[in-house]
Amino acid sequence: MAPQALLSLSPAFSIPQNLKNPSIFSFKKSPYKLPPILCTTTDSQAPQQQQRSSSDTSPLIAISPPPSTGTGAAAPTRGDLFLERQQSMAAAAAAAAAKKNKKMKRKKKLDGSLILSSAVACCYGCGAPLQTEEDDAPGYVDPDMYELKKRHRQLRTLLCGRCKLLSHGHMITAVGGNGGYSGSKQFISAEELREKLSHLRHEKVLIVKLVDIVDFNGSFLARVRDLAGANPIILVVTKVDLLPKGTDLNCVGDWVVEATTKKKLNVLCVHLTSSKSLVGIAGVASDIQKEKKGRDVYILGSANVGKSAFINALLKTMAQKDPVAAAARKYKPIQSAVPGTTLGPIQIDAFQGGGKLFDTPGVHLHHRQAAVVHSKDLPSLAPQNRLRGQSFPAASDNRTPRDKESVGLNGLSIFWGGLVRVDVVKVLPQTHLTFYGPKALQIHTVPTVEADAFYTKELGVMLTPPTGKQRDDWPGLQTVRQLQIKFEDQKRPACDIAISGLGWIAIEPIRQQSEISGSSEFKLTPGELHLAVHVPKPVEIFVRPPMPVGKAGGEWYEYRELTEKEEESRPKWYI
Repeated sequence: MAPQALLSLSPAFSIPQNLKNPSIFSFKKSPYKLPPILCTTTDSQAPQQQQRSSSDTSPLIAISPPPSTGTGAAAPTRGDLFLERQQSMAAAAAAAAAKKNKKMKRKKKLDGSLILSSAVACCYGCGAPLQTEEDDAPGYVDPDMYELKKRHRQLRTLLCGRCKLLSHGHMITAVGGNGGYSGSKQFISAEELREKLSHLRHEKVLIVKLVDIVDFNGSFLARVRDLAGANPIILVVTKVDLLPKGTDLNCVGDWVVEATTKKKLNVLCVHLTSSKSLVGIAGVASDIQKEKKGRDVYILGSANVGKSAFINALLKTMAQKDPVAAAARKYKPIQSAVPGTTLGPIQIDAFQGGGKLFDTPGVHLHHRQAAVVHSKDLPSLAPQNRLRGQSFPAASDNRTPRDKESVGLNGLSIFWGGLVRVDVVKVLPQTHLTFYGPKALQIHTVPTVEADAFYTKELGVMLTPPTGKQRDDWPGLQTVRQLQIKFEDQKRPACDIAISGLGWIAIEPIRQQSEISGSSEFKLTPGELHLAVHVPKPVEIFVRPPMPVGKAGGEWYEYRELTEKEEESRPKWYI
């Protein structure tokens, strides 16, 4: 056997340096059993081994030779040597593993400290980070309850104090600059909420965008492309159960698609829904499962558009077939009429096949009425029942038809609560203005020459909102927009004047051949109506094609003929 083979048998064997002839290590077969041979290192090798150990830094495991305990029968057997060698190797491996674990823990502490610190528990109702210091700020919970839930790893089941009050009907805003507040240190700005959604455009997600049918233009999010990017969008139109009785939803669906196509978004389909009656929710759930393809799903929309109510209805519908969605219903987001109910992204485990559902903070728009009124007046802006149009002149007017044709609405001012004033400058004698909005806002008509004095006297009394002491800080109707409305078909409304965050006014010219009698101040131009609309300064006014509502809407609405290319690219709508 070669010397190298002997070295491989045991690390305790070594060749003395004074032996130059390796042939003495050759063995021949012998019928006799040879006694065990034990080789030890000489003293001449000790300095060399010490020198190597000090200069060589390679990770070698050195096994010390077993001490000599005797010769002959008292010498250790091969089994004893093997067992000692295995024990030494196991001890060395354990020491190396412990050293490696120590390095990994140190690296995890250094590199992952920021990640661990950012994983802050949030309220499942509003998404605000839980805290125990400022009791007036969002996310506050009792310190004892926080420690108890933290000890049992149940922080995701905590509801903050603000959400508890919201669930009992209290109107507590938390967004600075909205609801009539300038903000304070515990308030969250609208820019901060928008910043929380800025990452969506850089990720591959599915966007479910919500729009309020009562405030279609005001809640559509004109800059939605900045948030969604090129991600596919499922457009969900909410609160269709509030449309006037007899409305043909087929006509409304086509009207919505026409308005959406002009915005050039990546819209896959349009759904008309009602979170209260669950109309159309099953269709949305089916399309989400079809289009998400393992991606996360984000519910996006303006503040108070009904995102939390929609998520609750969606989970209720999905729970019939998906046990994961059924379990998620136990801790669902809080819904209320105050803007800024949701203050941070809320992750919901709602899909059995992968992917998460996220309720996002509402995008606050400064041009809506909710941004100027006090939080206590917000419930009056939210319709609770079906809209019923209030027309002027009213059908129950005691004037004779001849008097109506001779006077009409010219020279009158119509107040819609204390939020909107419409001056009728020049219209056809039988023109009607129909107001669609919250029932809590009363409508009053006075001559235009008396409108300013009437508004100053009755603000907060007959003209509400604003109500009570809030009228002292009310800025007034500072914005005036002059409208010249042209119309072609006298059988259908000329247009809608939509007030952002409130509702809309349908302008209906009844007869075109009538002329205003007894007025020499101006000459009426056929086919043109002149109005002046007064609103608070940040609120926007939209002039749009008339929405086909009520029984009459289904009669005058006409579907546009489409080309083959338009048929392919146009999103489909579902009820």
